[in-house]
Order: sequence, then structure tokens, then C-alpha cells
Amino acid sequence: MLRGIHKASASWLGKGVMAAVMGVLVISFAIWGIGDIFRGFGLSTFAKVGGTEIGIEQFREYYNEQLQQIGRRIGRPITPDQARNLGIDRQLIAQLIAQTALDERARQLHLGISDKEVASRITSDPSFHGINGQFDRDRFEQLIRQAGFSEGRFVNEQRQVMLRKQLADGITSGLKPPQTSIQAIDQFQNEKRAIDFVKLGQAQAGDIPTPTPEELTKYFDEHKVLFRAPEYRKLVLLSLTPAEQAKWMTVSDADAKKYFERHKNEFGTPERRHVLQMVFQKPEEAQAAADAIAKGKSFADVAKERGLKDSDIDLGTVTKSGIIDPAIAKAAFDLKEGATSAPIKGEFGTVLVQVAKIEPGKQPAYDAVAPQIKRTIAETRAKNQIGEMRDKIEDERAAGSTLEETAKKLGLSARTIDAVDRSGRAPDGSPIPNVPKQPDIITAAFSTDVGVDNDPLQVPGGGYLWYDVVGVTPSRERSLDEVKQQVETHWRNDEIGSRLKKKAEDLVGKLKSGGTLAQLASDSGLSVEKATDLQRGHSSDKVPGKVIESAFRTAKGTPASVEGDNETERYVFVVTDVTESKPDLGAAGVKQMTDTLQRSYTDDLLAEYVTKLESQLGVDVNQQAVNQIVGGGTPNQ
Repeated sequence: MLRGIHKASASWLGKGVMAAVMGVLVISFAIWGIGDIFRGFGLSTFAKVGGTEIGIEQFREYYNEQLQQIGRRIGRPITPDQARNLGIDRQLIAQLIAQTALDERARQLHLGISDKEVASRITSDPSFHGINGQFDRDRFEQLIRQAGFSEGRFVNEQRQVMLRKQLADGITSGLKPPQTSIQAIDQFQNEKRAIDFVKLGQAQAGDIPTPTPEELTKYFDEHKVLFRAPEYRKLVLLSLTPAEQAKWMTVSDADAKKYFERHKNEFGTPERRHVLQMVFQKPEEAQAAADAIAKGKSFADVAKERGLKDSDIDLGTVTKSGIIDPAIAKAAFDLKEGATSAPIKGEFGTVLVQVAKIEPGKQPAYDAVAPQIKRTIAETRAKNQIGEMRDKIEDERAAGSTLEETAKKLGLSARTIDAVDRSGRAPDGSPIPNVPKQPDIITAAFSTDVGVDNDPLQVPGGGYLWYDVVGVTPSRERSLDEVKQQVETHWRNDEIGSRLKKKAEDLVGKLKSGGTLAQLASDSGLSVEKATDLQRGHSSDKVPGKVIESAFRTAKGTPASVEGDNETERYVFVVTDVTESKPDLGAAGVKQMTDTLQRSYTDDLLAEYVTKLESQLGVDVNQQAVNQIVGGGTPNQ
């Protein structure tokens, strides 16, 4: 269900379904055909889907919330203009309409899900588990609060997601991709080839004379763009994160010991038991089996008499929380090793349980985990203070203070980077150390200008990163004297590449005329090498990726040549063997490919279903409300 708060909606069935595209993001599932549903009507309603009305404020909240989620994901805010330019506004409208249509159909079909099942799904999600692998209410409340949810709203949303999934499962259950598709994809991915090749390098290019001043000047004039000095920017950064703030906090042993006592289970390894169980439909059958076991018959023998296999009765070695039925879990963890329970009334029948083995839990001493506890407490306290400090920084910024002035006044530390280019390098070409990639501060800094009051970027794990561009050194053309050595190196490499290409083409021509690679290699003082088991998309320790790509575009027995990792090496090769793949449908790789293909077919089928459902229910969208909320028009498709 959930993989993190909004990975609860990891498919288009839930909220916040997004993936990176075009350098930023896109909704992973967009409903088609909404271009002709925009009509004018009352301003109090954003849209109507069947008998359901979506209010303007409901959509406004949904739209802003989604943009905030996207901003948190990419580490910087998304402006309304950026959202429109990327088409996010239309995709979010389509997504909300699709969800509303599914909710409407679920109500029409009287679908429902119990509170107990919703709670079970949420508490079993690993996102909300503590160190001990069990549901942690404090963690749950913290995560949903960070995501902007109240508990009631979050539970209600998960209920809606589960109901939509019921509809989806009913539509796509049993859908399997055709074997032909699986075989075709497997053939493309797993076909193997072998080649014989020779590698041409600088030695085969011969002696390259020193370029004359005229040649160097001519080359420089034709390739000036290669030698331009990039634009550099001077930045001031101010970071505010729990980890940094926690460094300056002192946590007493008394506080740490209190935390340890309250959260002991999180630091230890929970007890695990190897549990066997038999389920009976009638209580009297369970009692008869219990009596037989009490008289000396083994648990396994009773199971065999009932036609059960070992796999039918073995729950494996589990923790108490790993047993779904609370009554069964309690009974199993009350028994001694080797003991069998009396009949237990479970949720799915009457059950006998036997404990085959007990693995005791382990509890570390306080001293062993004290540093970890103090760090956790300090970061928690720091998180609580982050918001207050953020407001103070923003107040200073609003008053006109620079980041350096703000940091000095608040006792923080600002960092100045004198010059950095778009690749994160200094003027001497070396990487600027300790520049965060998440959030991408360099891209953000090159997307603004001097004097602009930029919104802070959100730091993964909590916290903020402010940045100011305080200076810009424009890109410029360098003179030949500045880059003479670089120009000469480029000229020489191009000359080598040109000679190698001509030599390789000559070898390929001779091979096509009937010559053998072995003979031609011998005549040229080269040695023939072999590369086997080459596959598309896989690297080889024998040849570069460009050679592998070319080998899969070349027919067996046909010679070809291709540049290596750079212009100073070239390969001439002949494809000697093509091994077609014969997919093993039980293999893990084929199964994964089948699952991926099945998801693709499922998404297509569900998209068609939602499109038809919207047509049947009827959809109207208030264009004026769209313009009001997203900040611009949404043209018809």
C-alpha cells in the first residue's frame, strides 16, 4: 500500500502520482479526452462528475497540495507558470476527475471496506514501523503531520484508495500479457552476440606533426565554442537542518535513559517463534485433534491424516506482530517451546497452534545505544525548533537583510562560493566540495539572478537551504593564448580520429572483398581479439558500449567499424555468432519482465475504463474556476 506517505498512491489510483520527466516531473497517468468538457457555469462549483460536485475550494486545496508535494520531491517550489508550462495543471485536473469518477462508481456499486481492514493495512505498512519492525504510532503521527494530514483525513483517503483498488482489481484480475510479447521482449533483452575485433589506437595513426600556427589558429576559429569560459556565479548559502542544529545540542543521560525505557522494544530484536497451525471449520474437529495430540500423536501426523502438506501448516519463524489474527498471535506467544495449544477461536475458524522453536529476543544495554538515542533526541528537538528559526530567517530577509547579515545576527553560519559554473566546478576545473545535489542548488542558482529574493529549497530529511546570487561573471570567448594547450590537444585528437577512421574504412572494405580479419590484422601488426556473450544494455570488459550497440545493428558475418570511448581509438569487428534467447518463464528475470509488461497492459485497460466511465457519468468543468486557481487559461486539446 504505502511506501512513504504519498507512495500510498504509487499508482494512478491514489493521490500524488508522479515521476520525473523532461528534467522535472509529470503525472504518471493522465486521463485523455478532457479538452471538450470545459463549460461555463456557477462559480461555486469547480466540476461535476456524475452526481458528485467538486467545490472550488476543494480543488484549490487539492491543486496547491499537489504542487507542494512536487516541490518537496524536487527540492524547490513549483510556480504557477512552471506548472502550466509543464502541463501539470491539466494532469492534476484529469487525475482528480478520474478519482472522483471511480469514487462515484464505487458508491453506485455499494462497495465498502471495514474500519478494521483499513487499520490493518495502515499498521502493516513498513513506512510506519519503528526500529523493532512494529507499528509505531509516534512515527505514524509525525509522518502524516509532515505530509499535511490529520489522522481522520489520512485514514479516509486510504479508504478511498482501497475502494478504487477494488474496482481496478475487478477489471484487471486475470489479465496476462501474451506469450508473444514476452518472447519478443526477452529476445531483445537477452539475445547474445560474439565478435572478433581489432582495436586501432594512436600507434596506427602514425606520427602526428606539431600543428603550424596557421593550422592552430584556423582550428581555434572553427571551434571557438569548445573553448569558451562558462558563466560563473558567486553564491551565498545558508543551511538550516536538524542534523546541523543537533550538533550544538546537549542531551543529558537522564533524558536519554527516559527515552530508552519508553522505547526499549525499538532497540532490541523481538522474540521470534517457529509456528505451526491447523485450521478447522468445526470446533469439535479441533478438539478431537487436540485430544489425539495430547495422547501422543504428533502435530504433523494429525495434519497428514487431514490431507495437509507441511507447507499448509507452517507459518515460518515469525514475530508476534507477524501473525495477523490477534487471538492466534497471543496463544502462540504464550506457549512453551514444543507445546500445542487448546482449540482457539480465530477469525477464520478454530485453530490449533504448536510452537516448534523459540528464538529469544535480544535487548541491548543502555550504554550501547546511548549515542544513537542522544542523536535522535537532539534531532527531534532540532526539528521542533526548525520552524521557529525559519520564521526568524524569513523575518530578517523580509526586512532587507542579506543572508550573511541574517546568519551573523542569528548565530548561524553562511557559506560563500566565490565562483561556480553550471557543472558545479570552480574556474580551475575542480569540483566545488560539499555542494548538495539534493536539493539541486546549482540548477536553482542558475535559474535566478542577482538581487532576487529566492524561496528556500527544502532539504531531504527536513530543513531548508537559502541561497543568494551575489555576482555573475558572464560567459566569454577565450583568446587562443589562454587555451593554446587545450586547442593543440583537441586538434591532435581530431587528426588521430580522422586517420583511424580512414584506416578502419579501408580494413572494412577489404573484409567485404573477401579478406579475413586475421590476415588483415597480421598485415597491420594487430592482433585479433574475441568478445563473447555481449548483450544489449550490458557492459563488457572487452569492448566499449558503442561497439556493443553497433554489433547489435550489424548482421552476422558482416564487418563494421565504430569509434571507441573517444576519437583516439577505433574498432573494426565482425559478428561471428548470434545466440537467440529461449525464455524460461520461471526465471526471476523473465518473471520481473512479465510483471512489468502486465502492469503496462493493466494501466492501458484501466485508462480505457476510466475514459468510458467519465463518458457514462458525464463530466463538466468550470473553465472560469480553472483560470482562477491555476493562474491562466487551460486551452482545449
